[in-house]
Amino acid sequence: MTKRAIIVRGGWEGHQPVEATELFLPFLRQSGYDCQVHESPAVYAEEDTMSGVDLIVQCMTMSTIEKDQVQGLRAAVAGGAGLAGWHGGIADSYRSSDAYLQLIGGQFAHHPPVPPAERTGKQSDFYIPYRVDILPEAQDHPITRGLESFELVTEQYWVLHDDLIDVLATTTLPRRSFDEWERPHVNPAIWTRRWGKGRIFVSTPGHRVEVLEHPSVRTIIERGMLWASR
Repeated sequence: MTKRAIIVRGGWEGHQPVEATELFLPFLRQSGYDCQVHESPAVYAEEDTMSGVDLIVQCMTMSTIEKDQVQGLRAAVAGGAGLAGWHGGIADSYRSSDAYLQLIGGQFAHHPPVPPAERTGKQSDFYIPYRVDILPEAQDHPITRGLESFELVTEQYWVLHDDLIDVLATTTLPRRSFDEWERPHVNPAIWTRRWGKGRIFVSTPGHRVEVLEHPSVRTIIERGMLWASR
């Protein structure tokens, strides 16, 4: 039976929304999804289009969303549609919409830079080495089963979040001599969330295609999309 997936992409081009979503479209199609791609969240307000959708994949960094659009998204998820995404495409979207932030349960706040002497004014100023720690209690979860903690060199997300998310993996932000915060602190790196009848999946790793191609990151996102789906 064919399932329906809606892909919403756009926003800040630094996150390669087109290239990133194109990376996963073959997997979704091979997994039995009819995929419709949209370049704005306007589709969320289209009740006929959203009705019965099985999976929503969003890659829309920052940007804005209208009230009827976010209401449509929330209604679809509460009705059983899955919502999945990675990095700023889901955890740094529509900053001015409290209704959206409540739906996701976590919001990007910061990514630490390299030491001052190493900064060049490019995106790479925020590429630092860090570890994604798969939690012991997540070893049997369908998304992270069989995976071990892994290392990345990319943006490390500081996330503001509530306690209604189910965290599968964390990352510890250090406190270096030039940092303003007082001690290292742990942040969710991969989480799920239940919303009405629907499921939500978020991976904070996924800054650009080269990060998405990391075997563990790609596996987690592919599994996460299927887990979230109706």
